[in-house]
Amino acid sequence: MTTIKTLLVQARLEWQDPDRNRERLGRMLEGAGDAFDLAVMPETFTTGFLGDADLPGEGMDGPTVAWMQERAARHACALAGSAVITEHGKRYNRLLFVTPDGRVRHYDKRHRFAFGGESQRYTGGAQRVIVDFRGWRINLQVCYDLRFPVWCRNRGDYDLMLLVANWPSKRVAHWLSLLEARAIENQSYVIGLNRVGEDGNGFQYPGRSVVHDPLGTCIADLGGEEACRLVELDLSRVSGAREEFPFQADADPFDLV
Repeated sequence: MTTIKTLLVQARLEWQDPDRNRERLGRMLEGAGDAFDLAVMPETFTTGFLGDADLPGEGMDGPTVAWMQERAARHACALAGSAVITEHGKRYNRLLFVTPDGRVRHYDKRHRFAFGGESQRYTGGAQRVIVDFRGWRINLQVCYDLRFPVWCRNRGDYDLMLLVANWPSKRVAHWLSLLEARAIENQSYVIGLNRVGEDGNGFQYPGRSVVHDPLGTCIADLGGEEACRLVELDLSRVSGAREEFPFQADADPFDLV
């Protein structure tokens, strides 16, 4: 596919209440109307950020993955969002990417937000993950990863950077500037999907979920209210930008350790 219809699901999350959050997000998906290829939900969409402290661990065989598989099949789309997943006694902030056939791929957040205590709660991921979906190469990222351009850097291996977040209002200017920068420097589409509302720790979240095209132009901004919006991305704009201004050939080589 040269185009992909993407539904941005900018939601208000209930603190420590997975059942209500799945129900809420299900209603938002149902109410979207038009068909879509990919739907994107916020980081830790079942609990809120660090909202799992008093909840039992949930594995890949738990209700969240099953719910995502059911919804992906129902809407004939891929469904993406992060949740806290427990494996072998360790908890991960895991971005789940579920396709209509029930296949689940995932990325474990590499950069944990130590300033907020995330590094004490969750185990960090070590693997960069690019998924192929309907002809698009999609780089999976979570929130704080946005601040680390080397980790986000395009190595000729992706067309779309998909980043889900619980990014607070007090640093919304950073959020908007960094998403634009990642699009420009990587000549890729960038989706930044944030939440709205207040969490159980009193932090406010501004929404401002955005989409930037491969030239850095903002083509969608959901503002500060709970909302869904359908945005169509065109793969030819990626190849066109890279052919018109092929500066990636001059990039410095590097290795991650």
